Amino acid sequence: MFPLSMFAIRTSNNVLKKSTQLIALHSSQINRRFIATTKMAQIKVGDKIPSVDLFEDSPANKVNIADLCANKKVVLLAVPGAFTPGCSKTHLPGYVQKADSIKSSGVDEIVCVSVNDAFVMSAWGKDQNAAGKVRMLADPNAVFTKAVDLSVDLPPLGGLRSKRYSMVVENGVVTELNVEPDNTGLSCSLADRLNLK
Repeated sequence: MFPLSMFAIRTSNNVLKKSTQLIALHSSQINRRFIATTKMAQIKVGDKIPSVDLFEDSPANKVNIADLCANKKVVLLAVPGAFTPGCSKTHLPGYVQKADSIKSSGVDEIVCVSVNDAFVMSAWGKDQNAAGKVRMLADPNAVFTKAVDLSVDLPPLGGLRSKRYSMVVENGVVTELNVEPDNTGLSCSLADRLNLK
């Protein structure tokens, strides 16, 4: 056996380093391809609500939606955007007006979610007199909206937004889901369409 020369050792180390880099690069490309081709399934009746932080009043006040829904009956409505016409004139006002009636049927919380920042949602709640009736939760980066696979691309509203829907969650499990067929219309997701047994 001959001792390896310094040149051979350096060459061997370089080959090993390049091989490791190629393996890491190849692995990262596979992961990216897998993520790009893996489509999330839209949440459905019987699914658990995902554990995602939303924001109330300010970015400092996190509200984990799974924790909020634990051991409670929660009505969640989602809108394409705060202060938009259909959301401000019909959708949210219906829940604000019917809040007492909805809560008298065993609902602990009514929550409105939108892909807006917490300050906008807070201001919209004040504008709609929602205090004590409907909690206004912000999903600024659409993390929750993507997690339930209920996003829609609406360029006039800035791009990625939430579809319009209502949902009943009992002890963390979805028991009713009403997604507007055209994603933004005002029919099945309205307050008077809820089926609260």
